[in-house]
Amino acid sequence: MQPYFMPYIGYFQLINAVDKFVIYDEIEFSKRGWIHRNRFLMNGKPTYFTIGLKKASDYLPVVQRELSEQYLTKDRRKILAQLQNNYRKAPQFNSVFPIIQACLNHPSTNLFEYIFNAIKQICVYIGVTTPLIVSSTVTAADASLKNKERVIDLVKCLEGDTYINPSGGVDLYDKAEFANEGIDLQFMKANNVEYPQFKHEFQPFLSIVDVLMFNSVEEVQNLLQEYTVIG
Repeated sequence: MQPYFMPYIGYFQLINAVDKFVIYDEIEFSKRGWIHRNRFLMNGKPTYFTIGLKKASDYLPVVQRELSEQYLTKDRRKILAQLQNNYRKAPQFNSVFPIIQACLNHPSTNLFEYIFNAIKQICVYIGVTTPLIVSSTVTAADASLKNKERVIDLVKCLEGDTYINPSGGVDLYDKAEFANEGIDLQFMKANNVEYPQFKHEFQPFLSIVDVLMFNSVEEVQNLLQEYTVIG
């Protein structure tokens, strides 16, 4: 999977459901994607927050991108202040805000390390123990491969026989092609997860930050089971 900063609960449902979870560090960065941004609740409406990055080629992989000075010295403090102001009355604020604060204040200036640390810290907090594997550390794998060939190669190198992808990949991957390689391809779709967000109309698919602010660890663990696997 691509690395995403504070992703929505479906990302953690997938981590929790598998035996091993591979995160790409060599994947090309996309400024239009969700790698360096997400959404939280502000005044009852979804609001974007973004990790500022140093100017660099759009073709550099995530692991070669660096956080900007503006983000490090100013913007992340602004994001933390926004989160504090908007969630301070949430039921789990006192437990969750220090974790989010530690994630945003993580000392690394490398984008992948920064994102990866946040994913690890949240997994620890919600009790998800699935091993997280960085793609470049799978030394037997062929890093020159792309798309489905890269996925198939990684699964084989890790001695897997099943690959689960988010349901958005239904049009990208062919079950027969994976079956020819001895791999069962499945797709996971998050169910409609809802919970009280103060007295506002529910806003779905926000960052995991929102889920954590309104739900206890036990409640989050129940929400992690709210998905459907399409065989």
